[in-house]
Amino acid sequence: MLSKWQWLVKQLTRTLWVRALLFSLLAIASALLSVLLDPFIPEGLAGVIGADAVDHILDILAGSMLAVTTFSLTVMVSAYSAATSSVTPRATRLLMQDTTSQNVLSTFLGSFLFSLVGIVALSAGVYGPRGRVILFVVSLVVIGLVVLALLRWISHLTHFGRVGDTTERVETATANALDYWRRCPAMGGQVLRDPQSTIPAHAMPIYPDGVAYVEHLDIGQLNECAEKFNCNVYVDAVAGAFVHPRTPLLWVDSSSDSGLTEAMRAAYTLAPERSFDQDPRFGLCVLAEIASRALSPAVNDPGTAIDVLGRGVRVLTQYLAPLSSPENIAYARVWVPPLAFEDMLNDFFMPISRDGAGMIEVQVRVQKSLHALFCNAPRWVQGDLLTHARIALERAESALTLPSEKQALLQLHQRLFE
Repeated sequence: MLSKWQWLVKQLTRTLWVRALLFSLLAIASALLSVLLDPFIPEGLAGVIGADAVDHILDILAGSMLAVTTFSLTVMVSAYSAATSSVTPRATRLLMQDTTSQNVLSTFLGSFLFSLVGIVALSAGVYGPRGRVILFVVSLVVIGLVVLALLRWISHLTHFGRVGDTTERVETATANALDYWRRCPAMGGQVLRDPQSTIPAHAMPIYPDGVAYVEHLDIGQLNECAEKFNCNVYVDAVAGAFVHPRTPLLWVDSSSDSGLTEAMRAAYTLAPERSFDQDPRFGLCVLAEIASRALSPAVNDPGTAIDVLGRGVRVLTQYLAPLSSPENIAYARVWVPPLAFEDMLNDFFMPISRDGAGMIEVQVRVQKSLHALFCNAPRWVQGDLLTHARIALERAESALTLPSEKQALLQLHQRLFE
């Protein structure tokens, strides 16, 4: 599990401006490297390899890369707008964290700055004949990188921002978060299954100082604080929880408050929006939003909803798969509630069965999806799956107009679950 600071650094590296800044600094350093390597180049080599042409090469790079960078930014903004309007605004964050588009755009910007610095240095007479040789060689390398970036960008644009590509990104993010909770049911701490009997009566609640969502929780930091203050920690709000100043973040079995409250609060990262990293329920909600938008009268695309149902079954089946070697408890002083499978079913199946109640093809796939999970689920969750299958059947019976469709769906439900 990533600590709070590791997670913050990871979030920072996912932003476009950080990558663009690093590529730009590297480009500027490459342009100035020719001055430092000037003494090591043999005299007369400039005339042999034609280093005098470096002026024209840099002019072409400076003019073309500025236009390509501007065009690429326009394409990225258009992809974000398309994902917002045709998929869901909640999925746009995943597109903004796309490493391919960030690296390509950073390469174009870095190439422009490299050529610009090179032109300025040449005009100032910084380079001698031998320095121009190094600049010429580096320019050829930059041209090669630009060509590779262009080819990669062309291939990437064929699917970037499309409904299928965005849905796949949401599925991957959800699967990663669910896999983390599958391997660590309590995020590395002890499982808090029954808070009423486990949390001591004298435990002290710790509240947040604002209204927000829990974006990240550092269990390791909580455990360090618990060891420092010689107490146990009982987590109430995990990633994805909506908290306010009267909602307990956690409980501690200690009456000492000399820095304890602030130390415990520091393990939480609160934000106005939910994040995919530690919150698989958010990923399931976004998948359901994609299906619901596809089922709206304005879009009328049941195929996308059926595709989303398949993706949801896939990630939930992987979550329910038994572990051969579960991870050991790393933070013995922290108790964390596990994910509630019933809540995940509500997040995913409720919106789809409601918005697709009048479409027989969607309702058939809902029943088959729940049956697929039923066949691969342990006995303790089969009852929840059966309940959702019955609810979906009731919604369909009240929305479908043809008696033959109602009868066919009822027979399918009976064949699968009875």
